[in-house]
Amino acid sequence: MAETHEPDTVRPLGLVSERSISIVEPDVESRSIERVRRTVGVTKEAARAISITALEAVREGAIFMGVIGPRGELVNPFAHVDAAIWSEPEVPESIIETAYDYCEELTRREAGNFYHSFKYLPDLQRRSICAYYAFCRRADDIADGDYVDHFPGGSSDDPESMDYRERIERLTSGEPVVERSSYNDKMSQLFYYRKKLSTAYEDVTSTDPIFIALKDTVQTFGIHRQSLDDMISGMEDDFHRNRYETFEDLYSYCYRVASTVGLVCIEIYGYDDPLAREYAEAWGIYMQLTNILRDVAEDAARNRIYLPVDDLARFGITPEDILNGGSILSNPGWKPFVEDFIEQADRYRDRAFKLLPMLDKASRYSPAAMAKFYESIMSKIKKKGGDVFTERVQLSKSEKIALAGYVYARYRFLAI
Repeated sequence: MAETHEPDTVRPLGLVSERSISIVEPDVESRSIERVRRTVGVTKEAARAISITALEAVREGAIFMGVIGPRGELVNPFAHVDAAIWSEPEVPESIIETAYDYCEELTRREAGNFYHSFKYLPDLQRRSICAYYAFCRRADDIADGDYVDHFPGGSSDDPESMDYRERIERLTSGEPVVERSSYNDKMSQLFYYRKKLSTAYEDVTSTDPIFIALKDTVQTFGIHRQSLDDMISGMEDDFHRNRYETFEDLYSYCYRVASTVGLVCIEIYGYDDPLAREYAEAWGIYMQLTNILRDVAEDAARNRIYLPVDDLARFGITPEDILNGGSILSNPGWKPFVEDFIEQADRYRDRAFKLLPMLDKASRYSPAAMAKFYESIMSKIKKKGGDVFTERVQLSKSEKIALAGYVYARYRFLAI
């Protein structure tokens, strides 16, 4: 096991003073917004419910429909249920298992590298990680894609969802950074997504298979709601902000959308040292910094720049240079900036790998594989001189297989 020691400090890009890795204390505005978000919930009195006695479940065909349609498409086995919650507090095990099947199939289809790292986990951990991945995947699909989530009885015109998004907007500095109709629709969908999340911590259960499985996972591993709520908040942040002035600003965003993932995952993996939470936070920061650098071109095409403006300025780079795309490769400051950014990210990587000996041995392969894949992507970016514009930097199938074999041998069979 790794020795327990005092946390090291990491110098964020462009900052003079050092600080330990931890989430930045929220300001008054952020605290006000969080108070609004914490009020979101679902009760039997406020939502239409449907009975799930064994007879009715058979009649509706929810269990026997399966999760794969006749053309091989992913099918929500409860899509025909026109109610937000089940009426009984206890959900039959058969329905819970069907919900897990749905999440695992969704993960297999959409997770790519992640699913490969999940599939060697023990059954209980694998299915729970897939439920959590499905929760994160759909939130991201709502916020950043074309996916339209369904909440029976809910719409962007519903007074409750309108009040929620208007309160959040009033408390947020500036206008939304996305088109108004899109803002209204996506904020409303995430509002109802929070309602579904609330059922994982209340005496009612959502009829959405993702949240049926997630509730079982939450109860099995004692996962705190804050990390799940924070992830949705990070998705909402993208509607209100498309520039980050300092690394401290970016860190707060990375914590919400990525460190919270690490913090939830280690509860499922199992660990025996409280310091593991600090390293899980660093794990998330490292992976998100890698995503940010890899996806600079894609984000710029949507008028998003996650690279800290202050740090770009130190190398003579402006936001407009980033928006101009590949022409920035001729800027003499770009390659040094990328090298500096990677150096900072590597400090979080080094801390992330300290997490592995603290995890249950049967679960170490999964986070080790993810971290190694991301380390290899970052290495490729560095070798290409920071060229993330000509083509998307990714691993080939043979590279993934080779890395997976190395990681599997080291973290499943060898001492580390």
